[in-house]
Amino acid sequence: MSTDIRLVVLDMAGTTVADDGLVEQAFKAAAGTLGVEAGSPEHQRMLEHVRLTMGESKISVFRHLFGDEDRAQRANLAFEAAYHDLVDAGHCAALPGAADAIAELRAQGRKVVLTTGFSRATQDRILAALGWQDIADLTLCPAEAGRGRPYPDLALTALLRTGTDSVRQTAVAGDTGYDMLTGTRAGAAVVAGVLTGAHREDRLRADGATHVLGSIAELPGLLAG
Repeated sequence: MSTDIRLVVLDMAGTTVADDGLVEQAFKAAAGTLGVEAGSPEHQRMLEHVRLTMGESKISVFRHLFGDEDRAQRANLAFEAAYHDLVDAGHCAALPGAADAIAELRAQGRKVVLTTGFSRATQDRILAALGWQDIADLTLCPAEAGRGRPYPDLALTALLRTGTDSVRQTAVAGDTGYDMLTGTRAGAAVVAGVLTGAHREDRLRADGATHVLGSIAELPGLLAG
């Protein structure tokens, strides 16, 4: 089975890129812009939702939290500005072994696509900070696929854009339950959860992980086995 995998769809934050609380820091800034006081019961309720929905398109999260579109868009813009500031300040790093894993997967003859729940502007900011503009065959954000996670659109768009013949030739890897749902709903043969990000093994398994790995560094070996 593993030798038939022609396409590997990888998440970014928490899977190939260290998060280290950046999403929560940026959310705190965004919520403050909308008048939600840090440490308040409302803030804690919202933060819990952010944690539970790690991996989902950020604008979708803000639509759920703030209700109307105007407030959601304002929150999203504030989130992106805060996240960009953190990236520009040097708070962005690849997870250990991630770049080597991507290189090894491509050397095995597989296409690699990096996906995110962030906007294209934020995704590009991260790629530039890491010097990763050319590390993968393709990079995708939710706006380019139709819907973000947990829908299958990112993985299916990756398949279409890379000319992969079948969903059964696809592996999806990520650190959240939403990544696992994306993989299973897209029909991927391998749906691998990694333990370097937001969700633990029980959540990853519950949402459809076929494998749970310590980190993305283990994925090339799994697929070559």
